[in-house]
Amino acid sequence: MPFRLPPLNALRAFEAAARHLSFKMAGEELSVTPTAISHQIRSLETYLGFPLFHRLTRAIELSARGRAMLPKVREGLDAFAAAIENTRGHDEGGRLLVSSAPTFLSRWLIRHLPGFTARHPEIQLHMTASLAMIDLPDAAGAAAIEEISSVKESEVFIRFGRGSYPGCRVERLFSPVYTAVCSPRLLSGTQPLKVPADLAHHALLHDDTMPELMVRPTWAEWLELAGVKDIDSNAGMHFSDSGLVLSAAIDGVGVALASRPLIEAEVAAGRLVDLFDIVIRRPQAYFLVIPEAVSSDPVVRAFRDWLLDEAGRMAESSA
Repeated sequence: MPFRLPPLNALRAFEAAARHLSFKMAGEELSVTPTAISHQIRSLETYLGFPLFHRLTRAIELSARGRAMLPKVREGLDAFAAAIENTRGHDEGGRLLVSSAPTFLSRWLIRHLPGFTARHPEIQLHMTASLAMIDLPDAAGAAAIEEISSVKESEVFIRFGRGSYPGCRVERLFSPVYTAVCSPRLLSGTQPLKVPADLAHHALLHDDTMPELMVRPTWAEWLELAGVKDIDSNAGMHFSDSGLVLSAAIDGVGVALASRPLIEAEVAAGRLVDLFDIVIRRPQAYFLVIPEAVSSDPVVRAFRDWLLDEAGRMAESSA
């Protein structure tokens, strides 16, 4: 049934005056004069047909009907504000925090982000690279996952691990497949790389980012798969940052073990070449982890849908 509401400004004036029990303080809050507040309330009382305040000599107090009406007016104003804020969020996008394993962010996600920003220019991304996004095989790792599940703001996580994250929605992106890579210059230099045994003439580049996890492939493992026995698998250069390992390989310093999905751009551009047909696989994968509390947020859903599309296209192209 249609009905006519009193003016919103009059309701705001009533709520502020009732909260402060002062026309003066209500006026200061709403940036109008006390007289304007008084007029707004008078108009509201005329509309309702009963007084909302008792005017005393130096004070005001709520009438019985004013006290009864105040909670619902406050609730209604809060609902108006929430509806407007929610609508603004849908129209203008919002802010999304993305915490990621460092190598995934620097070697894969950053290269694909222009596609997301073109599709959703209204969403402001805040990216963080953190080693905490790599699963730890101990209680500290479990505590970190529990902390993720309690997130209340619009934040998602891209973790490297086995995919068990209680209290979250989990989407598998892809698993790394590790292979030997180097600069094309090494293929035809003074000591060309034609068979695995030729690695004896080149520096092996080691990624020691998190050696205690025992999940990152080693040259000892790769050389054993290749059937090469006369090379010191620990020789060469050791780095504490995955990005430095790949930079050294691109610059022709030596040969690195790298994840194929994370070097797609370098291989396509001819900065790196994939050596031989020997790969190492791991049970771990990259996962998009979304706390249940924020899984329905529009900005979260938009990022999820885009990221799964990108990962799916990559899987199809490499199949």
